[in-house]
Amino acid sequence: MNITTIGLDLAKDVFQVHAADAQGKTVLRKQLRWSEMAKFFANLKPCLIGMEACGGAHHWARKLEEFGHTVKLMAPQFVKPYVKTNKNDAADAEAISEAVNRRNMRFVPIKNVEQQAILSVHRARQGFVKARTAHGNQIRGLLLEFGIVVPKGITAVAKRIPEILEDAENGLPGTIRKLLERLTDSLKEMDRQVRELEVQIKYWHQENEASQRLEAVPGIGPITASAIVASVGDAREFKNARQMAAWMGLVPKQNSSGGKQTLLGISKRGDTFLRTLLIHGARAVIRVAENKAEPDGWLKKLMARRNKNIAAVVLANKNARIVWALLVKDGIFRPDHTASA
Repeated sequence: MNITTIGLDLAKDVFQVHAADAQGKTVLRKQLRWSEMAKFFANLKPCLIGMEACGGAHHWARKLEEFGHTVKLMAPQFVKPYVKTNKNDAADAEAISEAVNRRNMRFVPIKNVEQQAILSVHRARQGFVKARTAHGNQIRGLLLEFGIVVPKGITAVAKRIPEILEDAENGLPGTIRKLLERLTDSLKEMDRQVRELEVQIKYWHQENEASQRLEAVPGIGPITASAIVASVGDAREFKNARQMAAWMGLVPKQNSSGGKQTLLGISKRGDTFLRTLLIHGARAVIRVAENKAEPDGWLKKLMARRNKNIAAVVLANKNARIVWALLVKDGIFRPDHTASA
């Protein structure tokens, strides 16, 4: 049995294997339990293994590479067109086996343990931030039912709640006062968790040379820089800077036909978290640029002919391309750099 390519459909318990030879002929279809995976691939001759980039994919990619196999991860939407029949595990594994051999297929870089660890911290922080925002909105909504209006924002909620609880003439019953105290304590705990996780992220940032180089770009701080370095990994996996910006969903969607180009809004593909961080960073740069008297600057000219939201996305796109160049060429950001002819 001469196996050269394997399509592996991942799952929590049962994995589907589709193996093919050099001519593309199916030579093996097999289901494996979690406990059988390591033994099966350890006894197999080195071959090309394709998997979808999903939960557990990076763990198994590292594990199978230790056995001498070549592992390629692909985005699920790029594999879907190769499914010939109704969706099931066997059909998915066969589609993966076929897609991994396509010359123009785009692959996902395999993350190491350190990258996944710091990304887990980022995800946990993001979860606490969302929960904190929801908690603050809940407090504002409850107070509104009793005729008390609190301005938007976590800072406003934290500032007004002690004043509201101390006011004995606002008509709040004792039950609501006790509930507000409980919700406020929970809000403070979430805020503490966010701050501690930020300290952990900044410590990792200070220990990572690539992340520190990215921080020099206007609109990119320690949080954004560390998230990009951990998510992108090897930037050489992207053919050029535009492909990396497209991977982040910062380029226009196209609906072109008959030689006529139709560009729509940004595609919003890829990592929503990275795209959000870059756009928020760009908004901060624009807010500062509004007060600077530099009419001949690129950003100032852009803001003169486009609204702030479009300018923020354009600047985020530009920063993504700068990030690609810094990571690929191991360079240092220079604000006065001009491209050679």
